[in-house]
Amino acid sequence: MSLNNRIMKLRQVIYGWVNYFKIAKLKKILTTTDAKLRSRLRVIIWKQWKSNKKRIQSLIQLGIPEEEAKGLTYCRKGYRYIGLSKVVQTALSNKRLKQRGIPFALDYYLEVHTAI
Repeated sequence: MSLNNRIMKLRQVIYGWVNYFKIAKLKKILTTTDAKLRSRLRVIIWKQWKSNKKRIQSLIQLGIPEEEAKGLTYCRKGYRYIGLSKVVQTALSNKRLKQRGIPFALDYYLEVHTAI
């Protein structure tokens, strides 16, 4: 399954879920859900950069200094730690994730929310 197909599937799930609950007050819940989703997406992207060489090159290309890139790449902590690290959050910022076409539930919710 290609990246575009996965993004489309994610968009369908998020939009469907938000449309179903759009009359509810979900702003706080969607804020935490989006944060967890973005963290998980960063881990998935990190895993796609399979080798340490690729990870270092990709982080440097995204504007991270070489020493920080090497430090995180050779870190022995788990994927969850890496997804929440400031280095990966800076390299794969919310703006960059949006540029890749990844939808955020809170943004869509704020567009369609109807208060009763």
